[in-house]
Amino acid sequence: MQKVDYRSKRTFYLCGMAKQRIGIFASGTGSNALNLIRSFKDHDSLEVALVLSNVETAPVLKGSHDLGIPIFYMSNGDVANGGLLRSFCQDQKLDWIVLAGYLRMIPAELIRAYPNKMINLHPSLLPKFGGKGMFGANVHKAVLEAGEKETGITIHFVNEEFDKGQKIAQFHCALNENDDLPSVQRKISQLEQTFLPTVVEATILK
Repeated sequence: MQKVDYRSKRTFYLCGMAKQRIGIFASGTGSNALNLIRSFKDHDSLEVALVLSNVETAPVLKGSHDLGIPIFYMSNGDVANGGLLRSFCQDQKLDWIVLAGYLRMIPAELIRAYPNKMINLHPSLLPKFGGKGMFGANVHKAVLEAGEKETGITIHFVNEEFDKGQKIAQFHCALNENDDLPSVQRKISQLEQTFLPTVVEATILK
């Protein structure tokens, strides 16, 4: 597998006929990124054009590469550089960006270049349990500690504040006294796998 460091190499792609090109940003295992790739394979109107990670060893890179998707790595310093990140996305002819387990703040310059064209998945019912440091297991632990009776996922547009962009959709699941961290993670994962592809598709094609 060959990873492409954007600082040393640029790859250009021709925009396909009428297809909307999606770039996925991810930092970890990439279960939601890989689900999007599989869901949009051979889609008439959408294509996952690339996966970008700020973690060079992130499993999402190998998984995406194995599915035939171009992969890119940028250091934390590079992804904090709004001009560099914007140029990269524009060079790659991206129409949309989806954040799927991406753990870095998006620079304002990139957000302004993709107004209402950048979608984030958050594992709680925002505005509850959002903001800096609220990601992955941190969210689920906070939900359990608060004694919540339900949790869920929020799919929203990205703005310049953590987890405060316009909501696109929310999906709920009930919690009970027997729930623990692994069971909440399973419930949230099921919601993510079921609904993220359909909401992304509907949002882009509306």
